[in-house]
Amino acid sequence: MKRVLWRGLGLLLMLSALSLPLLRAPDLPVEALVGRWAMPPSDFMEVDGQGVHWRDEGPRHDPHPIVFLHGVAASLHVWDAWAQDLSPRHRVIRLDLPGFGLTGPFSEAHLNGAAVDYGAENLARFTLRFLNELKIEQAIIVGHDLGGEVAWRLALMAPSKVQRLVLMGATGWPDPPLRQVPGLRMASWPVMGALGEGLMPQALVEHSLAATYAQPERITRAQVARYHELLLREGNREALRQFLAQPADHAAVKRLKVMSRPTLLIWGQQDKQVPPAVGERFAQLMPNARLLLLPNVGHQVPEEQAGLALEALRTFMRQPLSLSQHQ
Repeated sequence: MKRVLWRGLGLLLMLSALSLPLLRAPDLPVEALVGRWAMPPSDFMEVDGQGVHWRDEGPRHDPHPIVFLHGVAASLHVWDAWAQDLSPRHRVIRLDLPGFGLTGPFSEAHLNGAAVDYGAENLARFTLRFLNELKIEQAIIVGHDLGGEVAWRLALMAPSKVQRLVLMGATGWPDPPLRQVPGLRMASWPVMGALGEGLMPQALVEHSLAATYAQPERITRAQVARYHELLLREGNREALRQFLAQPADHAAVKRLKVMSRPTLLIWGQQDKQVPPAVGERFAQLMPNARLLLLPNVGHQVPEEQAGLALEALRTFMRQPLSLSQHQ
């Protein structure tokens, strides 16, 4: 019996070794991706030595532009439908956060000898410098997932910079996810994470994206291709592994009890990554916030049914700044 088991294990290892070359996905230089994912109105700018991929659409005279911040392993493209809908009347600004999309990992020039830090607090500081570079005095900040945490940390860091705050499935609470996204779970394992720097099958990306949807049949091949290709951007997989390896910081969230800015919390009722109970805790803690739950929507609020969340955002922006959770 033992001999059969050992033979079976040996065969499994041999098949695994043979299949690894088929699954290899080498890094892609940013130059190879720009023509596909940085078409106009995309632009690049430098912030403290860090190159940033960003887009700026709509009327430049808008005194309160809308700034969109994406989540983990995503890019500014998740907001395409939002920008198309809002830019005829509002200035819409979005960027690829460092470590993601075409912005990619922090550059040596930006780090200047400092340790790499992809934590939400540091990304919030970077986003604040980005807004200062654009001379944005005050904005409506909209963030999803990690981008939501970056948004609320930025609001704590520089409250005068934020006119209104919109958080979608925002991270920052210590609650573990009900269902970990497969690709992120594998990337967080030390051995598999290191292997993942050279392996990134498109099927894994599709499976991981499906885990964030209540209705995965809504996912398109174009979406999967976009996520896959931008994850292959040179340095992004290593940055993702570094991000996932960083210790969590949940202390700052308690400071939101003094956040007076009008805040709209939008959560998918079927969110398995950051469950609606987390949205309820944000609503209870923040004195000027209200929670909206979207039926038949998972964690991927910006893309799964963008129309529902867009309507909620438009309504929120029309309401007076005295909005409270009791209204």
